[in-house]
Amino acid sequence: MKGVILAGGAGSRLHPLTTVFNKHLLPVGRYPMIYWPILKLRETGIKDILIVTNNEHLRSFIKILGQGEELEVKLHYRIQSKERAGIGDALLEAKEFIQQGKFIVLLGDNLFEDSLTSYLNAFRNQKEGARVILKEVEDPRRYGVPHLDKVNSKILSITEKPNIPMSTYCVTGIYMYDHQVFDFIEKTTPSSRNELEITDVNNMYIENNLLEYDIFMGWWIDAGTHESLYKANQLVFERQIEEGGH
Repeated sequence: MKGVILAGGAGSRLHPLTTVFNKHLLPVGRYPMIYWPILKLRETGIKDILIVTNNEHLRSFIKILGQGEELEVKLHYRIQSKERAGIGDALLEAKEFIQQGKFIVLLGDNLFEDSLTSYLNAFRNQKEGARVILKEVEDPRRYGVPHLDKVNSKILSITEKPNIPMSTYCVTGIYMYDHQVFDFIEKTTPSSRNELEITDVNNMYIENNLLEYDIFMGWWIDAGTHESLYKANQLVFERQIEEGGH
């Protein structure tokens, strides 16, 4: 199985830092943020990884990461040709890299405690379709929110940034897809934000009864704001101390 990390975007919520740096290269703990999703994928045995970023910062990624030798993975790079066109558009850049078969996508600013191994094993055993990971959060209105049928362990629908959330859970930026995802993306139309929304793609899987889910037990954070970046650093340093690191 291959992995894809989406690491483009303007990082507007982290200005003025992101006027110089891509947000995924900002420090979290002792490493740049982008290290953490790579290490999470490597932990599961996935070492063939595509990073999708923007043209402005591609050289910085290559300078820091190279081809992945230091991290014992094989890195590939693609540029998202359209700026601020959404997660769906960025994921289309991975079509040639994936070709066929199942794969996992991580948003590069999502940091989390759980190992992905058990979730990926469940996805491997899933005949077809997609799988997402949910997390209970204090304010789900900031995210894509699932309407859950807990009795049957099904997601009935997902609403992007709702004023009145249907649950206390959010869809995290970890997605597992089969190759149908590219067909679904190509069928979507830009939203009011002029983006190809990944929520629309996930809802297509739901309409075809092809979306499963798991729930993160440990901490999870979207490190895309000054406050959450600070919190991510705290969580990572605390874990390193617990594990006897420096």
